[in-house]
Amino acid sequence: MLLLPLAIIAAVLIVRGMAQSKKPLEHELRTFPEKLAHVITVESLPFRAQAVGYGSVEPSVNLNYKAEVGGKVTYIHPDLKQGGSIAKGTIVLRIEPTSYEISLGQSKAGLANTQSSLAQLAAEERSARNSLNIAKRNLTLGQQEYGRVNTLWKKRVVARSTLDAEQQKVLQLQASVQDIQGNLDTFTSRRAAINAQISQSKSTIAENTDTLSRTSVTLPFDARIGEVLAEEGAFVSAGSQLFEALGTNAIEVEAQLSIKHAGQLLRGTVSFADNIATAPERLAAMNNINLEATVHLASGAMVSSWPAKLVRIGESVDSTTDTVSFTVQVQNPYQGIVPGKKPPLLKGLYVAVDFKAGAQQRIVIPRKAIHEGRVYLVNTENKLEIRPVKVATTQGNLVVIESGVSVGDRIIVSDLIPVISGVPIKAIEVPEEVAQLRKEASGEVTP
Repeated sequence: MLLLPLAIIAAVLIVRGMAQSKKPLEHELRTFPEKLAHVITVESLPFRAQAVGYGSVEPSVNLNYKAEVGGKVTYIHPDLKQGGSIAKGTIVLRIEPTSYEISLGQSKAGLANTQSSLAQLAAEERSARNSLNIAKRNLTLGQQEYGRVNTLWKKRVVARSTLDAEQQKVLQLQASVQDIQGNLDTFTSRRAAINAQISQSKSTIAENTDTLSRTSVTLPFDARIGEVLAEEGAFVSAGSQLFEALGTNAIEVEAQLSIKHAGQLLRGTVSFADNIATAPERLAAMNNINLEATVHLASGAMVSSWPAKLVRIGESVDSTTDTVSFTVQVQNPYQGIVPGKKPPLLKGLYVAVDFKAGAQQRIVIPRKAIHEGRVYLVNTENKLEIRPVKVATTQGNLVVIESGVSVGDRIIVSDLIPVISGVPIKAIEVPEEVAQLRKEASGEVTP
């Protein structure tokens, strides 16, 4: 019975001795391996907002000529055919003028007749005034004779009948003066009536002259000819379509841009007045827009471009496509044509329009450096830092940062797996990435 307790005590002593003789546990400090990463140093770059819109070429001047008078077509210019080119000032079409010439001749004859009536009236007036002067002198003499006879009658030298006869003569002379004066008084109204007829005749002549001039159609600008509907020898009525003339001095393209891209282009590039309610204020605002535009072919092997100018912005938004139109103009689209390399900008040609805004200093980084609203940076301890950023705008391969990144920060632009904050990073600068970023931001190359 004593042996069992002694055995237990001995076992406890042996275990305690072993525990005391065992070395204490040591914690081994382990670190993550250093990871290689391509980085760029953040810079403030001159950034130009860019956008591309598409549209079709339309002549700046596109006239659909209509007959202004009716009649038979007697002449059509040999080049008045679809695709033909005709210089400014060329008579391209005539309509039979005979009936209009007759009307003009009649109106001129009417004017001559009325002017003759005016001359005759002037002669009659001169004659009437002479007659009035004579009648007044006769009246004066008659009154003097009446006075003399009246004196004799008072002296009972002559009979009463003689006095009455002289008085009757005076009354007749007075009536004659009044008749002539009354006739003269009508000359003013008669002259006014004839002058009115002359004015009307002159207006008729001007109208008939204008109508006669409309029997000839002259091009007011250098033009290429579109559709031609008139035929020589055919009768045309006033208002009927004759032909289409397309101006060659300039073309326009109405390019469609999304509201987003339009806003990016205009943001910061134009300063609007407080009030643009009037046309002059809106025109001034348009002139302040600093946009560079270039037209080029939208497809095909030919690489050609034309400098353009923004002339209008659409007055409304297309509710279906959520786009707004930016209309640009290209001057002298037929200059520098090289067959097979640089074609003319013909009506209906589908083209692209590149827009570039003025440069603004912005923080720009590659789009691939953004990971769900965050960027990976290498901090001053050469460790990975994950930082959220606020993006102002995205353009192609670029991202403009509004906040979250500062100049001088080193941003990782290569893939990193796994992504653990605090991981040691061996940063490798990639100057070629920086050079490409600068080119794309400045608009030197399309991002």
